[in-house]
Amino acid sequence: MTVARGPNKPETPSAVPAEDVVRSLAKLLDETGLTEIEIEEAGRRIRVARAPAAPATYVAPPPAIAPTRAPVAAERPTDPSEHPGVVLSPMVGSAYRAPEPGAKPFVDVGTRVKVGDTLLIIEAMKTLNQIPAPRAGTVTQILFEDGQPVEFGESLMIIE
Repeated sequence: MTVARGPNKPETPSAVPAEDVVRSLAKLLDETGLTEIEIEEAGRRIRVARAPAAPATYVAPPPAIAPTRAPVAAERPTDPSEHPGVVLSPMVGSAYRAPEPGAKPFVDVGTRVKVGDTLLIIEAMKTLNQIPAPRAGTVTQILFEDGQPVEFGESLMIIE
């Protein structure tokens, strides 16, 4: 690399100001996306490197503190299987809310039922088994999705 300065006065690479070379190399880093570049000419070595970006770190927000309140005796238990009106699956199978696809469900939330009313159907081994209401009351929760596989003893509904 030879740079001409003035009339008939070529300069050697060592005569080119290092600052100009560093600026040129830094510009080249930006243009190419490189993180480091090094050149050596006529016994002079210049290396320009960009410090790697610090890895992004995620700082989780502090947990929200829920206001405390006195327990209310009428609150529902958090585990449906502990509710006194829970209807448990008597078998393993697929639970359906209606007698056939597209038909009206046997019960919805808010439906009043009598003992023995059909609540749902569980298909087990290609047999449709009607599941009757074990008690009279109002259906307050339906705890399964239509067509969902259910296990023996799984909570299906709550009747209050």
